[in-house]
Amino acid sequence: MARNGRDAAGRWPRPRKRLGQHFLTDPRVLARIVDALAPSREDTVVEIGPGRGALTAELLARAGRVVAIELDGALAARLEATYADEPRLTVLAHDALDVPLAAAAGSPEYLVAGNVPYYITTPILFHALRAPRPRRAVLLVQREVAERVVAPPGSEAYGALSVNVQALTVPTMLFTIAPGAFTPPPGVESALLRVVPRPEPLVSDAEQADYSAFVIAAFGLRRKQMRRVLRTLWALTPAAADALLAGAGVPADARPEVLTPQQFVDLFRGRVG
Repeated sequence: MARNGRDAAGRWPRPRKRLGQHFLTDPRVLARIVDALAPSREDTVVEIGPGRGALTAELLARAGRVVAIELDGALAARLEATYADEPRLTVLAHDALDVPLAAAAGSPEYLVAGNVPYYITTPILFHALRAPRPRRAVLLVQREVAERVVAPPGSEAYGALSVNVQALTVPTMLFTIAPGAFTPPPGVESALLRVVPRPEPLVSDAEQADYSAFVIAAFGLRRKQMRRVLRTLWALTPAAADALLAGAGVPADARPEVLTPQQFVDLFRGRVG
């Protein structure tokens, strides 16, 4: 393989199924993604999974600097060769999950964009939300995941992912993308998810891991009423569970899927406080 990422005949390496590679090629969608991120010449954008660089080019046209993190070494080499004379692009041939994004940006003030492989969407999403968080992030994800992230309490799609993301950010599903916009086409529809960190997250960085574990465990018992959920998870007496629920304004017979993120926080803090 040549250093530029192509073979001797000048062809791109074949998409690697193991890495979940589906390259976005529709210029209209690429432009809409950058519009949604809205970078300025003062911004550094960390791009996760640049692939063949289609979104990278659009970002460089608008942002001050781009740091592209690409797991596929051949594609990373191709990007480096293509932009050898462009000092505003830094290419990192790494797994994005191993790279602290603010450190890659060189500043706590940064933006994130990416076409995320479907098989690691949730880990990438929460990695992008580690403090110091980006000012704004737009991620191309499976439509079903985006719907779960933005789902309101009481809806069918609402679950632990919804609660944990919404405790930290205000997420929006902006638009959907048909499989034909990609090469090769994926087997599902995609969507652009924008997440904007809350100025004051509902949980602190120190609380986040334990809070997330509580939410996940509660939804593991989603068919049970909250009185039973708390008694099961925390070995409470009926009276103690009812008192905790009353303090959070949660009916004892409510089920996890109707609680707001704030109510989960109130229960969590009531227990550990």
